[in-house]
Amino acid sequence: MAGRINDDDVKAVRDAVPIDSVVSEYLQLRSAGGGNLKGLCPFHDEKSPSFQVSPGKGLFHCFGCQEGGDTIAFVMKIDHLSFSETVERLAAKAGITLRYEEGGYNPSHQRGERIRLIEAHQAAADFYVRALESPEAEIGRKFLAERGFDQDAATHFRVGYSPAGWDHLTRYLRGKGFSDKELITSGLSQDGRRGPIDRFRGRLMWPISDTAGEIVGFGARKLRDDDNGPKYLNTPETPIYKKSQVLYGIDLAKKDIAKASRAVVVEGYTDVMACHLAGVTTAIATCGTAFGNDHIKILRRLLMDNGSARVIFTFDGDSAGQKAALRAFEDDQKFAAETYIAIAPDGMDPCDLRLAKGDDAVRDLVEPRTPLFEFALRQIVGRYDLETPAGRAAALDEAAAVVAKIKTSSVQREVAVQLAGFVGILDQEFVVRRVAQLARWARDKGGEKGGRGGPQDRRGGAPQHSAQAVQAPTAPSGPALNLRSPAHRTERELLKLALQKPALVSPAFDAYGADEFTAPPYAAVRQCIAEAGGAERGLGDNREYLVAVMDAAPNNTVRSLVTELAVEVFMGRTIDETYAGMQLVHVRLRAVDRRIDEVQGSLARLGSNVAPEDLAAAQNEVWVLQQYAQSLRAKGADAL
Repeated sequence: MAGRINDDDVKAVRDAVPIDSVVSEYLQLRSAGGGNLKGLCPFHDEKSPSFQVSPGKGLFHCFGCQEGGDTIAFVMKIDHLSFSETVERLAAKAGITLRYEEGGYNPSHQRGERIRLIEAHQAAADFYVRALESPEAEIGRKFLAERGFDQDAATHFRVGYSPAGWDHLTRYLRGKGFSDKELITSGLSQDGRRGPIDRFRGRLMWPISDTAGEIVGFGARKLRDDDNGPKYLNTPETPIYKKSQVLYGIDLAKKDIAKASRAVVVEGYTDVMACHLAGVTTAIATCGTAFGNDHIKILRRLLMDNGSARVIFTFDGDSAGQKAALRAFEDDQKFAAETYIAIAPDGMDPCDLRLAKGDDAVRDLVEPRTPLFEFALRQIVGRYDLETPAGRAAALDEAAAVVAKIKTSSVQREVAVQLAGFVGILDQEFVVRRVAQLARWARDKGGEKGGRGGPQDRRGGAPQHSAQAVQAPTAPSGPALNLRSPAHRTERELLKLALQKPALVSPAFDAYGADEFTAPPYAAVRQCIAEAGGAERGLGDNREYLVAVMDAAPNNTVRSLVTELAVEVFMGRTIDETYAGMQLVHVRLRAVDRRIDEVQGSLARLGSNVAPEDLAAAQNEVWVLQQYAQSLRAKGADAL
């Protein structure tokens, strides 16, 4: 087993890989002000961005779900990696050679599983690309040429060829040091009667990458009549490949999708190639499965899902394509983006259209024209004879049930009015009432859990609400945070200063005890800062200081609050020594006043039962504290 990674190397990896560049591989980021960036959180569904990244501090935090941490924590969470696997992956990205405390350099067989599987796929992709140049692969090159793809196109999309023999790739990867178990786990090989054999044989190969651009699987197209397998064969489900969570071409399209706030969803690998070569560089495709919820999440994060975003589905005009459109309509309302349908003349897909009519026709195809909801409803209505009352009634019943699933009442009404026109019913209000009735029945049957009037989970990043999430069962006990409380508000500001601008509060802050913070979660953060060496440690390497504070956290709840405070904007407009001094004074003054009240309260409860010497000591303490409080009010930070 590999030894522990050297601490200096871990720090070097953190410093070398900017957090914003890593996060940008998974979602679109925009300016949030104050040097921070924001985007839609990849760890929970939300409509407005509450996920913030602070490049200067190397931290991220979601004010909606409370996930937070540094670059390593982000990659661990989003790609389900161990700490060592994540550090190894980021080290490879930065070109850093890691040292291990127990056993020197980490040999390849000790690498984390995900990294090994990614490396196997990378090696396989290189093997397939070279094989496409072989005499045997002439049939594959001909297939591409007949569809308008030359050698440059094949190279750009890294299209390859899997030799027809039983174990060409398996033997090649064994020679690269991969074990039989790794090859079977990766899905590149499968069990044969005499050991592992290649899964893909005699086929054109398209590498499938994740959002970060790492190859996680392959799509393979049948070329020969004697191949008894399916037309398209994909990598099976593996630890790194989940077909419901990958989109072919997303690695090539993600930047343009984010830039244009537009995505084009096509059906196949060659359609993606045709679109990109025609200039539609926002095209992506699913990999052998229907477009579903996980695909929506990927696109929404890249689109910064808003009203100006566009998603265009291109489906074949046949019955299968129409069914795909109806399925997409079921999920349509999960986008804030406007969704459209594009079907080429004669039912051609983008690849055929490019061959027949050229690049301009492909670009023209994907210009938004028909809203997806309109296409879906017309497909339903078109199955009935609208010349008869019975036909119109049946069409209305089926289509109205679909419209009733639209959750936004204003949109539901608008679509219901249009449905009346599709069916040919002049009384629009009758259709509107019918749709509303079906929606009520569905709600009553399902029991709207939580109701629309209940508390919202998605807080849109407003700091005054996000603090409430700290009160999870594992949080320190005590009253909930309430930022209407002046005490909680100033304690929060002081902790933000200690984490973000320690130079403004040092060395005074380090003399503050955890008991000076009235909210238990804030007291826990104060304790973490103390265990990390105090705010004075932040005067040096601020990133290293923040990592130390997070490492000192006793649980994920406190760690999450640390990242939240480390990226949250300040309440004041001008953050300087005067502002910092005010927060220091307010927190200290309230602590002094509380102590005075405690001592006087104890004396009042004891009455005449207190010993003379104890009474004198208590009265003296109250006098000293009152003088200190008076000095704080008069002199401010100079009295600390």
